[in-house]
Amino acid sequence: MKNKFLILSLLLAGTCATASAQETENYYTPKWTDNIFVGVGVGGMSVINDGLNTPTMNFNVSVGKYITPTWGVRGQFSGIWQSLDAQENGYHAYCKKFGEINLDAMVNITNLIGGYNPDRAIDFYVFGGPTMNVAKATSTSLTINQDGTQSSSYETKGAKARFGATAGLGLGYNVNDKWAVNLEGRVGVTPSVFGDASDCRKAEATGRLTIGATYTFGGKKFAKVSDRVIEKEVIREVVREVPKEVIKEVIKEVPSAAEVAIFFKIGKAKISPEGMVNVQLMAKAIKANPNTKYKIAGFADKATGSASYNETLSEKRAQAVYDALVAEGVAESQLEKVAMGGTDNMFGKNYLNRVVILEAK
Repeated sequence: MKNKFLILSLLLAGTCATASAQETENYYTPKWTDNIFVGVGVGGMSVINDGLNTPTMNFNVSVGKYITPTWGVRGQFSGIWQSLDAQENGYHAYCKKFGEINLDAMVNITNLIGGYNPDRAIDFYVFGGPTMNVAKATSTSLTINQDGTQSSSYETKGAKARFGATAGLGLGYNVNDKWAVNLEGRVGVTPSVFGDASDCRKAEATGRLTIGATYTFGGKKFAKVSDRVIEKEVIREVVREVPKEVIKEVIKEVPSAAEVAIFFKIGKAKISPEGMVNVQLMAKAIKANPNTKYKIAGFADKATGSASYNETLSEKRAQAVYDALVAEGVAESQLEKVAMGGTDNMFGKNYLNRVVILEAK
């Protein structure tokens, strides 16, 4: 009865965890060039063969990409030494050189369970995949003496590639959206780089523990899938071919300047053709009111990007509208730029916060 209750409790807990994961917001990488990272690490490594063998230094260099806040991929080169103490046959190799290439699929457990939070400091993740190491092969010769004793001799031959698999755990501390400090432990199984000198020559385990740093180019940039769907729907309704003659007629009918919003695509500060229509309309109205000053307020979506990134982006958007108005003949003395940074649901939807608002002061 107790076992059934335990199984039922575990099933219920799993169902709740699944439901919780389904309720979290889904994110994606806006551009293929976003979220590319490099990393370096240093630590120790040991062959796990009849216990831990003499440890050696281990170094690694990584290049990868975060596909979503939860999933990522990377390639990692590591080495440079391994050591083996074979007590029974008297073999001892210290700091034998080798190189290793790992291809890892990465899963951020923290984001998988708790949802993505750009301000979260600690991430727990797992990784694993195929591996290949290259080292000079070791050949063993066994000699049986006349007195019945045995002796072994060892010979080093050319380089040989060996294939296997590795997996590991990682703990990351996010210094900011670009830099992170990582502590990783990895265990792998491949044929031994020591050949017949190892008792586990066909499937020898290795373990390594390293600490390092990761740098993400441009900072981590993720966008909500729901916003992308809404944006496509809005664009589908709004974007249409507008003849230049119609634009000219509309401009003629603008009596005075009023508050207007010019929207931008995620991560962009370039004014769209639809936004330029608003710029032309407002330029006409502002020039008709030469004694009035106007504020150009740039905003960004707080739900995506860091605070510093959004501050810079909102400033670029305000500058773009400012430059466009001046190009239309508006006096610079009538304009004032303000960068408002990231805002939260100013118009009820996150994607509507990617905007410049122009209003009379």
